[in-house]
Amino acid sequence: MRQLLLTILVVFAGAGQATGAMYYVDSVSGDDSKSGLSPGHAWKSLAKVNETVFRAGDRVLFKCGTQHAGQLRPQGSGQQDNPVVIASYGKGPRPRIDGEGKSLDTVLLRNVEYWDISELEVTNQGPDRQPGRTGVHIVVDDYGTMHHVHLHDLYVHDVNGDLRKSHEGCGIFFEARGGKDSHFDDLRIEDCHLVRTDRNGICQRRSGGARSVNVVIRGNLLEDIGGDAIKPWGSNGALVEHNVVRGGRTRCDDYAAGIWPWDCDNTVIQFNEVSGMKGTKDGQAFDSDYRCRNTLFQYNYSHDNEGGFMLICSPGTSYCEGTVIRYNVSQNDGVNTARVFHFGGGPKNTYIYSNVIYIGRAQDLPLLLFTEWDKGNAENTYFYNNVFYAAGTVSYQWGKSRNNVFENNVFYGNHKGPPSDPHAIRDVPPLIDPGSGDYDLLSLGGYQLRESTPQFTGKLIENNGGRDFFGNPVRQDTAPFVGVHQPRD
Repeated sequence: MRQLLLTILVVFAGAGQATGAMYYVDSVSGDDSKSGLSPGHAWKSLAKVNETVFRAGDRVLFKCGTQHAGQLRPQGSGQQDNPVVIASYGKGPRPRIDGEGKSLDTVLLRNVEYWDISELEVTNQGPDRQPGRTGVHIVVDDYGTMHHVHLHDLYVHDVNGDLRKSHEGCGIFFEARGGKDSHFDDLRIEDCHLVRTDRNGICQRRSGGARSVNVVIRGNLLEDIGGDAIKPWGSNGALVEHNVVRGGRTRCDDYAAGIWPWDCDNTVIQFNEVSGMKGTKDGQAFDSDYRCRNTLFQYNYSHDNEGGFMLICSPGTSYCEGTVIRYNVSQNDGVNTARVFHFGGGPKNTYIYSNVIYIGRAQDLPLLLFTEWDKGNAENTYFYNNVFYAAGTVSYQWGKSRNNVFENNVFYGNHKGPPSDPHAIRDVPPLIDPGSGDYDLLSLGGYQLRESTPQFTGKLIENNGGRDFFGNPVRQDTAPFVGVHQPRD
């Protein structure tokens, strides 16, 4: 009796974790008239996949080394803890799904949920650019909440969408539209590689409905992106971390930046590296844009971006409030006539502390540029404990900004008209090797403080994040050292 009871319990415990069916797709040797349930009975076409309604636990595996022309548009939904999976099998190059410019979206998920998609190559290049062309498009449309869509380890490249911001194409695009408070809950884009996607890399849009939640964009590499690289739009609490952008705004003629939110609250942007942004129509590595509150930029590395390090902006008719920029390194950002920081319009209550900004020897530009936008001007901007290291020359353009507060900052080098700071430090900061950063956050050891040199003490800041750029603790009860490094006791 006891053994029978145990058997019954095991059966019921596994009932909610059904494994589902395993389907195989082989464009070379497959046959759509077969079952698809083994490699020897694989399906052949995307059409066969698209007409099948998948269920929780099903797996759709494309054979490595094969190519499929057309659109992948799967149907059906999984369940919590039991998603539908698309991946690969066999050895060789990733299975390639190629829209050939004939389909607006190469991979399209619309109003389906609990899907995991990985291990595919996706491309969509036509003879001419087309508005709205994408590699991967995820859309919730008049549906309500679309749960759990995870993209992982995709190679998305050569998507020649329109380069105009109003008609932009995208490598990976997710959008919420229609009624019923349509939005995403648990959307993840992780460890993907995007190359030459136009106009944008990984972007979100909201046109109605609620803000999405539990959006994570993590560990992706984006190279040679025509416009914006990563853009959350319409989320609350989005997390953007450990991404690398190498080249953005490489083809568009309008305004674009590296990583930035719009219409988002409580966004965290951390541990990212952005370099090679082109031009000065924005062209910054990062941007805290309008209709946003409490955006946090921390532990990022920005270098060699023509438009500068950071844009904080809002027209006078909107808002950008509570931005925090801390423990970041900027190196050689901004070209002549550009800027390092640009405050456009009326952002309010911006806190910038414990960063290191290194200006290269060949640079001569505004460190801080304040401009008016739609009658909006920045106010209540606070700079604490930063190291502004000018190997070249920097200046300051205040515009009509109000209440700019500086305390315990280092102004080393040639600063033309520096701001008033009651505890300003003018001496050379005891950094190991400033300006020596290369590619990768691990190359920034030169921005640590030399332990054998007396340190420069900064201002005590509440809710300081608890750690520095290098992972050392930042105490809450003791005034920190300036810059991004707190040597261990």
